[in-house]
Amino acid sequence: MNSSDRIERKILLKAPRAKVWNALTDAQAFGNWFGVALQGQRFVAGQRATGQITYPGYEYLVWDVLIEQLLPEEVFAFSWHPYAVDTHLDYSGEPTTLVRFELEDMDGGTLLRVAESGFDGIPAQRRLKAFRMNSRGWDVQMSNIETYLGAA
Repeated sequence: MNSSDRIERKILLKAPRAKVWNALTDAQAFGNWFGVALQGQRFVAGQRATGQITYPGYEYLVWDVLIEQLLPEEVFAFSWHPYAVDTHLDYSGEPTTLVRFELEDMDGGTLLRVAESGFDGIPAQRRLKAFRMNSRGWDVQMSNIETYLGAA
C-alpha cells in the first residue's frame, strides 16, 4: 500500500488494555472523546452506528459508520466516507475507507495503533483533501483519547 492510501498513528496510553478497549468500543465513551452523540447506542459488528457530530465546527454533520470488526481487546474497525462534509453531495456511491484500531500491551500501558486505509479509491477530486483533513484529524483524536483516559 502506498503512503497516499493509508494514514497511521500510534500512541502509548497510560491505561490498562481493558480501559482503552472500553473507550473505543463503548459507543457513549467513544462519542465522548471522538466528538459524536452516541447515547444509548451499541457498536455491533455488521451494523451501522450514527450520531450527530459534536466536534466544534462540524455539528451540522451526522457521523455514519459500519462496524466491521470487534475482536475483544484486540481490534475494533469501522468503515466510513472520509471527510464527507458537504451536505449537498451524496457520498453513498463512493468507496469507503477502513479505520482499524489495534491494541497491544506495553510497559507502562497500552499501545493504540490506528490505521485508515482505502484513500486511493476515493474520487480524485476530493482524495487529497480527505487524506489531509483526516490525517490532521487522527492527530487530534489520539490526543483526545489520551486526555479522556487520563480523566476517566
